[in-house]
Amino acid sequence: MTENNTDGAVTGADAPAYRSHPYKAFSVSVADHVAEVTLIGPSKGNAQGPDFWSESAPLFNAIDADPEVRAVVLTGSGKNFSFGLDLPAMMGEFGKVLAPDAKAGPRTEFHNTIKSMQGAINAVADCRKPVVAAISGWCIGGAVDLISAADIRVASADAKFSVREVKVAIVADMGSLARLPLIIGEGHTRELALTGKDIDAARAEKIGLVSDVYADKDAALEAAHAIAAEIAGNAPLVVQGFMDVMDHSRSARVDDSLRYVAAWNAAFLPSNDITEAITAVFEKRPPQFKGE
Repeated sequence: MTENNTDGAVTGADAPAYRSHPYKAFSVSVADHVAEVTLIGPSKGNAQGPDFWSESAPLFNAIDADPEVRAVVLTGSGKNFSFGLDLPAMMGEFGKVLAPDAKAGPRTEFHNTIKSMQGAINAVADCRKPVVAAISGWCIGGAVDLISAADIRVASADAKFSVREVKVAIVADMGSLARLPLIIGEGHTRELALTGKDIDAARAEKIGLVSDVYADKDAALEAAHAIAAEIAGNAPLVVQGFMDVMDHSRSARVDDSLRYVAAWNAAFLPSNDITEAITAVFEKRPPQFKGE
């Protein structure tokens, strides 16, 4: 059966399959030419586990191909946008390369894993339908990679941001180091990435990480939808053309950075320090790094 909603969009059996797909890390709804994509976990704080990394690219590729969608709002369920990489859940992906005797085979496999995970974030950046991120609560590590791939970012007053990979002995490799300098400049990027410090929404607005800050989550989400609605009201092919032109000037730099960091981490990520960082996470204590 085919139904039309108030804006003439096709719903029901003839709607694109991705809209009713049983995602584990996302929920999706479409209305008035705007898709709302919500991070739903299943890990605590919408942490990015295996489901996120496997589902993101197919979802955003499907949104990109949906002619009824003209803009996207990206948000998180519950109090937080995302705690970032779900390190315990991803140990199956990282375990082999962290073995003391890891040689070319597991390192090559890990390099392929990094490239695949980068694709999950790249799909957001490459989506021709502009993505507006509405951020509340914590936005940590891989979640910053994700919002850096969005086109526009707004936040609630309680939002907190951290490029925290350095705290777990990892060089951020999903896009923050490539995209953040284009958003907030190299100086702010270096400060955030080298310290792993937390910043609040006011500081994020001051350095240009977010465009505006709103009183609470509902207000931020409403603002994101208002922006998306404005975009959706414009000529869709012109919007896509604008996206293509803007992305052309940055794509080579971003792609080169992503390739380089994937190779670097495949070669140098295994260390006593990262083992200590992972152990400290499980033991819920501060890590003691020795540079080994």
